[in-house]
Amino acid sequence: MIRKASLLLAGALLGAAAVTTLSQMPFHVSGAANAAATDTYRQLNLFGDVFERVRSDYVEVPDDAQLIESAINGMLTSLDPHSSYMSPKSFRDMQVQTRGEFGGLGIEVTMEDGLVKVVSPIDETPAAKAGVLAGDLITYIDGEQVQGLTLNEAVERMRGPVNTDIVVTIRREGQTQPLDITITRDIIRIRSVRWREEEDVGYVRVTQFNEQTFDGLKKGLEETAKNIGEDKLKGFVIDLRNNPGGLLDQAIAVSDAFLDRGEIVSTRGREADETQRYNARAGDLTDGKPVIVLVNGGSASASEIVAGALQDHRRATILGTRSFGKGSVQTIIPLGANGAIRLTTARYYTPSGNSIQAKGIVPDIEALQELPEELVGRVETRGEAGLRGHLEAEGEEQSGSQAYIPPDPEDDTQLNLALDLLRGVQVNSAFPPIADTASVPKN
Repeated sequence: MIRKASLLLAGALLGAAAVTTLSQMPFHVSGAANAAATDTYRQLNLFGDVFERVRSDYVEVPDDAQLIESAINGMLTSLDPHSSYMSPKSFRDMQVQTRGEFGGLGIEVTMEDGLVKVVSPIDETPAAKAGVLAGDLITYIDGEQVQGLTLNEAVERMRGPVNTDIVVTIRREGQTQPLDITITRDIIRIRSVRWREEEDVGYVRVTQFNEQTFDGLKKGLEETAKNIGEDKLKGFVIDLRNNPGGLLDQAIAVSDAFLDRGEIVSTRGREADETQRYNARAGDLTDGKPVIVLVNGGSASASEIVAGALQDHRRATILGTRSFGKGSVQTIIPLGANGAIRLTTARYYTPSGNSIQAKGIVPDIEALQELPEELVGRVETRGEAGLRGHLEAEGEEQSGSQAYIPPDPEDDTQLNLALDLLRGVQVNSAFPPIADTASVPKN
């Protein structure tokens, strides 16, 4: 889970304040503190000695910038699996991911036989309007051969400033000659939320928490409710399976969409005064309709905030398997032209005060998904507790769980059980949850 801009600024300001304090410390510090500082500088001198030896004696001339970047990244990754250094390009890519929009064409692509294959053009985007079809093979981008490029390199070339043109050469089944299609780039929004009507139930799938997520959720809830009809609507399934997380403020907004009041989540840093609490505001977008949230071993971080908040307030029934167990907050701290660092700065806690770090959210109703025969023994369980160097749990650690979702909804055991519960075809004591037994105080 990543904090947004206001928290990033707070992190940057705290860092500046620390530097100011340290600059005055020699006038007031104790002998023990001076000794510790001396030892730290001795270690930094050691780093400088090693760096110079590598530069002068390594078998080939090393890249100085790469050496320093690797050293910084090694320092950060030694802390925990989620702290790291981001180069300027990686930082830009991360910003695109969290903004959920970029200048591009609007196609979902994969690699096939060294060429870029169009999985699907996104509706109402430049590629769809220009006539690009699913199954098309892109062989040239602005006259440059695609063969030999990685998928990321090809995607990077197709993205660019809005209102600029790009020519893609396409090989299409049934066409004897390649097609040159000119496309004008436009703003493309990453759809982090998709929805559909399951007869009398609204199904909303959230795949990540970027800046577009709450707006997508709101639209999905409204459209499915309208299309089904108030008199027929049985409730909603919110699918957070295999959702790796994202922005903290979006997790809070999504949780708030179903809650009228109460704490959603709290974050606690190293110092007691760093604790922050986030509360719901009045207004339930579903007007109190029953809600079932699906989670599995791939549901992490922001997904677990939503599941934990709705579970503790008894607003939704959590169904599936134990979630991933990533209960830490990362702050992105920009370093000017040098990229940024992603630093773990806090743990988060559900409204009842539970940390899910290396433990995960335990579903109210456990429902295992049967694996196809060809995947038995090949699909590993997932979980924070299995990551080397993870932050320790508060209490006993628990491994994660399976993270498989069948491609055909008819084979989806967890989804079909949720639909049956909402329709009354099956019953379970955990659905609907009893609000009076909520494990958090009301405010």
